[in-house]
Amino acid sequence: MEQRLAAVLAADMAGYSRLMEADEAGTLARLRTHRIELIDPAIAKNKGRLIKTTGDGLLVEFQSVTDAVKCAVEIQQRMKRRNSDVPEDRRIEFRIGINLGDIIFEDDDIFGDGVNIAARAEQLAEVGGICVTAAVATQVADRLELPIDDLGEKTLKNISRPVRLYRIGLESLGLSSSTGDGEAKTGVCKPTIVVLPFDNMSGDPDQEFFADGLTEDIITELSRRHELFVISRNSSFVYKNQSVNVREVAASLGAQYLVEGSVRKIGERVRVTVQLIDAVNDAHIWADKYDRQLDDIFAIQDEVTAAIAATVPGRLEAAQRDQLSRTKPANMAAYECALAAKVLHHRSSAEDNRQAQALIDRAVSLDPGYAHAHAWRACILGQSWVYGWCADKEATWAEVNAELERALALDDNDADVHRILAAVNVNTNALTTARYHQERALFLNPNYDLVVVQQGELLTWLGRPEEGAEWILKAMRLNPHHPERFWSHLGKAHFAARRYGEAIEAFMHLSSMDETQHAFVAACHGWRGDAIAAGAHIAKVRALCPSFDVEAFLSTLHYAQEADTEHLREGLVKAGGEIATDRLS
Repeated sequence: MEQRLAAVLAADMAGYSRLMEADEAGTLARLRTHRIELIDPAIAKNKGRLIKTTGDGLLVEFQSVTDAVKCAVEIQQRMKRRNSDVPEDRRIEFRIGINLGDIIFEDDDIFGDGVNIAARAEQLAEVGGICVTAAVATQVADRLELPIDDLGEKTLKNISRPVRLYRIGLESLGLSSSTGDGEAKTGVCKPTIVVLPFDNMSGDPDQEFFADGLTEDIITELSRRHELFVISRNSSFVYKNQSVNVREVAASLGAQYLVEGSVRKIGERVRVTVQLIDAVNDAHIWADKYDRQLDDIFAIQDEVTAAIAATVPGRLEAAQRDQLSRTKPANMAAYECALAAKVLHHRSSAEDNRQAQALIDRAVSLDPGYAHAHAWRACILGQSWVYGWCADKEATWAEVNAELERALALDDNDADVHRILAAVNVNTNALTTARYHQERALFLNPNYDLVVVQQGELLTWLGRPEEGAEWILKAMRLNPHHPERFWSHLGKAHFAARRYGEAIEAFMHLSSMDETQHAFVAACHGWRGDAIAAGAHIAKVRALCPSFDVEAFLSTLHYAQEADTEHLREGLVKAGGEIATDRLS
C-alpha cells in the first residue's frame, strides 16, 4: 500500500443505459472507437495512467494537475467535433471530474477521499463539461488560459464536508485552427456548390414530395464531403418553382457550381435527370439520367441520391483539375495545392510523388489547420515509403503517423482521414485497428467511392473476398469514372474467392499491369491448368522485375488467414511448373 498526492480524472458516459437499450452493439462499437482513436491517445499524450474502466466510465491518475486538465479539455473538445454530424439521440458524450488529493495505491487500483471526490465532481459536471475542485482550479488558473467559473460549495454524497467546485468553460475555446478566421486568412478556397430544387415535370402533385426529398437528400449527402462547401437547403429552396438564370443564382449565393435536375413520372416508371454546371464559365460539366420502376419510391430516392452524390464530387474535381493544369503552383490556394498533389499521387511514379510532396507541403504551410491536407500528406509520404522512394524509411514512417495524428486532432469527422488511417494500418498488418477506422470512414461518408472500394479490399484481406468483391462493384457503380486500379482490387478479390475466370477478366481491364498483377493472373492460370497462359505472365513478371522473389512478394500482402497466402503460393508454383520457385525466388 502506497499513499501519495496525485490528480485523479473521473469520466462517465452520459445516457449510457438509454444508448445501450437503443443499439447495444453499435454503442459499444462507437465507444470502443472513441477509446482507441481519441481517449487512450489523449491520456498517453498527457502522461496519464489508466487505472480502471467500467462499462461507461474510467479512472485516470496524473502526476500533474495541468496534464489532467489538458487531457480533459482535449477529450471534450474533440468529442464535440466528433458529434457535430451525429444525431443528438445517438451522441456519445462524457462528464468529467478532476480532483487533487492524497490517493492510496494498492494492487494497480486507487482508493481514498481523493478518488471519491473526483467521482462526485464528475456527477455534477454538465454533459460534455468538466468540473474541478478548488485544489485543481488554483493550480491551473495561472498556467492555462481557461475560463474558470466558481460553482460555490457543494455537498457531495458520502463526503462529510462541503467541497468548493469550479466549472471549466469550454464555450469560448476554438474547436480547431481550421475554423473561424483561419480559413479566411489562408484562403482554402473549397469549391462552393448549390443544389437547386429538382423540378417536378410529371404534372402529378403527389410527385412533388419526391422531387423535394431527392433535392434535400442530395444536399445532405454532398455535405458529408469535406472538400466541398455546400449551400444550405434554406438558401437553395428560395428558387423553388422559379425560372432562374444560372449565373445570377450562383452569383447571389456565392457558388461556383450548380446542380439542377428534374423528376418525371411516366406510367409505372420514373425518370430523374441531373446536370452539373460550371456557373462561372456557363459550361456543362456532367449530365445523366436515371430510369427506375416505380415500385418503391423511397428506395429509388436513396439509390439515385447515392449515385448523384458519389458522381458529382468526382466530376467537379476533374473539372478543377483541368483548370489547375493552367495554373502556376505559386498562385494556388491550399485546397488547389492539395487537389493537384492528389492527381500526381495517383500516377504512382517516383518523380510524380516528389512533385506531389512539394505541393502538399505548400498546402500545409498555407493552412496548417487544414486537416484534409495533413491526411493527404500522410498518404503521399506513405506511398514513398511503400515503394522505397524515400531516403530514410523509419523517419518517413514516423512522419506519416505524425501527420495522421495532426489530421485527427484537427478534424475527426473527415472520412478521408479515417480512410487513410485504415490503409496505413493495413500496411502494418494491424487489421483490427484498420477495421475501426474503415468503419468510421464508412459511417461518415457511405457513398464515397474510395471508402467503399477500400472496404472491399479490407474484406478481401480478412478472408471474406466474396463480400469484398460486392463492395468493389458497388464502388464502381457509385463512380462510373472510377480509377483504373479498382479493376485490380476486383481481380484480387475474385482470385481469393477462387473465381479465377472472373479474376482474369477484371485484370484484363487494366491498360497495363505491373509485376504484382501479372503474378496474380499467372496464379489464376496456374490453378486453371493453362500452362501456356501462365508461362506468358510468369515471363512478364521476370521481365518487369528480374529479382522477383515469391516469399518476398507474399510478405508484402496482408492476408489474415494463412490459407489465403498458401493459395497464392500454390498458384504461382502451378504457374511456373516444377522450377517456378527456383526461377522466381
